[in-house]
Amino acid sequence: MTMPTGEAQILKPVKWSFSTEKTSDKEATLVFTASIDKSWHLYSQFIAEGGPIPTSFKMSPSKEFTLLGKVTETGKKEEIFDSNFNMKLIFFANKAVFKQKISLKTTKAFKAKGSLEFMTCDDHQCLPPEEISFEIPVSPSAGGAAEKVSESKTESPATIAVEVVSADSIPAIKETTKSNSPEAAISPAEEDAEQTSKMSLLTIFIKGFLGGLLALLTPCVFPMIPLTVSFFTKKASSHSKAFGSAVIYGLSIIGIYVALGFLVTKLLGADALNDMASNGIFNMAFFLLLLVFATSFFGAFEIQLPHSWTNMMFLKSEKGGLIGIFFMAFTLALVSFSCTGPIIGTLLVDAATGGETLNPLVGMFGFSLALAIPFAIFAAFPSLMHSLPKSGGWLNSVKIVLGFLELAFAFKFLSNVDLAYHLGILDREVFLSLWIIIFGLLGLYLLGKISFPHDSKTEHISIPRFFLALISLSFAIYMIPGLWGAPLKAISAFSPPQGTQDFDLSRIQAAPNAAGEAESITKKYANEKSHCALDLNCFFDVEQGMEYAKKHNKPMLLDFTGWTCVNCRKMEVSVWSDPEVYKRLSQDYIVVSLYVDDKTELPLNEQKISSFSGNKIKTIGNLWSDLEASTFGKNSQPYYVLLDHAGKKLVQPRAFDLDIHEFIAFLDSGKAVFTRRGAADQK
Repeated sequence: MTMPTGEAQILKPVKWSFSTEKTSDKEATLVFTASIDKSWHLYSQFIAEGGPIPTSFKMSPSKEFTLLGKVTETGKKEEIFDSNFNMKLIFFANKAVFKQKISLKTTKAFKAKGSLEFMTCDDHQCLPPEEISFEIPVSPSAGGAAEKVSESKTESPATIAVEVVSADSIPAIKETTKSNSPEAAISPAEEDAEQTSKMSLLTIFIKGFLGGLLALLTPCVFPMIPLTVSFFTKKASSHSKAFGSAVIYGLSIIGIYVALGFLVTKLLGADALNDMASNGIFNMAFFLLLLVFATSFFGAFEIQLPHSWTNMMFLKSEKGGLIGIFFMAFTLALVSFSCTGPIIGTLLVDAATGGETLNPLVGMFGFSLALAIPFAIFAAFPSLMHSLPKSGGWLNSVKIVLGFLELAFAFKFLSNVDLAYHLGILDREVFLSLWIIIFGLLGLYLLGKISFPHDSKTEHISIPRFFLALISLSFAIYMIPGLWGAPLKAISAFSPPQGTQDFDLSRIQAAPNAAGEAESITKKYANEKSHCALDLNCFFDVEQGMEYAKKHNKPMLLDFTGWTCVNCRKMEVSVWSDPEVYKRLSQDYIVVSLYVDDKTELPLNEQKISSFSGNKIKTIGNLWSDLEASTFGKNSQPYYVLLDHAGKKLVQPRAFDLDIHEFIAFLDSGKAVFTRRGAADQK
């Protein structure tokens, strides 16, 4: 049977062009330029495992050249933290340029061959990963500026009337598509409920500034404020000179710490900074580093630099003048390192994993500015020092609190390792258990119920300490329902995805009879990676799903999705998890999830050439991507189609839309049409 004619829109938001830049007689640069349509974005090369498909390049072996280094990337780069993937995502808008340097081994012209793979998304949909081949002419004897040598062109298909190409053929699902017609699907909602936080330079600066304020309250730095300001005031011949010396002292502090940020950037380089966000070894190293920092703050040991360094800087500070003031600032940096080192280390780790070369510089500027401001203020107004609280046991309490925070932050990096390598050790409930214990103990510490080495005896609880204890204990209690599946949106950016939780009472279970029977079926195209969203009983093959739907007299929902589809996860977390939506999906429909980016190869007898695109259908992803394009004229995900047992659409399909009420209406209207058709057939 043939479904009603629909309108198609095959999207091609990225166009590639290739060129060569001659840099010398022995070297050249291959240039890959991506022109990206407005509102779309192309993912960077530096995406962690388990996230969207990164842009990647494969060069065919050649006797004419060898590769020099890795592919670099430039362009309008943006970065977000995506709570659905629990990682930072880097992508380009408008335009991206990738360059690969090569060493020439011949003086004759040749073609550099290879392929590239990329994935694109906009705010409402994602396209399946696409792989294209390239041949870039290289003329070793030519010189001058870069020359554009080729460009890929993507055209909308002509009028098409094709039968779906599938492993076993699905004649019941067939549709005619027309070119140059806008998609008539229900328009997506304007509201974007994306739960992300942009890692902007302003964010890095604020984090650095707050870190500097915390460092001021440590026992290594706080006592230095009155001592240093008194030194400047007594040594200077006038108040204005004392203030001037303090300002230079503050600027020296800023210069020293910004130089440290520059050193981190220079030593590691942009590529290494990007790798930090996604590399398992780096994340494990950061976990261990923060664990050491926390242990140090708890009083087990002190992280100190060699005393000879401090003595040398102190002797140089005795020289006086501008040089003396600078070395006095350097002495402060060295003396206070046992307290500031862990804070600086944490800030640099956080800034570096952002992947941007400016992050460590901006972070250290914020830190040093907060550290330097009090010295200038108290030098200008010495009388204010009388209002400073006296040094005492409260300063050590600040270190202990920072130790608890360092410990909690450390498990975030361990979680990244667990997710990237699919270890399954630090699942969501384990992570939450650790955080509940950490912040619960912090609250008890602030109330004086437990103590650490170097702590003074707590005779009474101050008002600020009481409120901090109240906040910490309240936060610990807030997380407890998460052990049974509560979403805990306030910490969704830190905790592992809810899908990693084994015991989740927030999910409504499907009808027992249908669930039990569905689980006993050997599902085609299922493997160890396969799972159904929110533990729904779904199928991964259209034909098998349709047979099951007929058996149970239910309509079918085709869920065109992807393992790496950001917007698909948003729909599942924000819409499908709603109790009313979940109830309908589990009881009223048979869900068939078709992953268009599944790299699992089909059996040889099921591999064939698509009559729609002419491409070889080699993988499960190829099969469902071709089905969506050839039958429904779409190549973006998520895309939801409701079908009856004859393969006919029940209502207009839907794409990305976070409006829960609209999605419920979509499901209800589909079921109503299915019921009416069934009643008509019986007559």
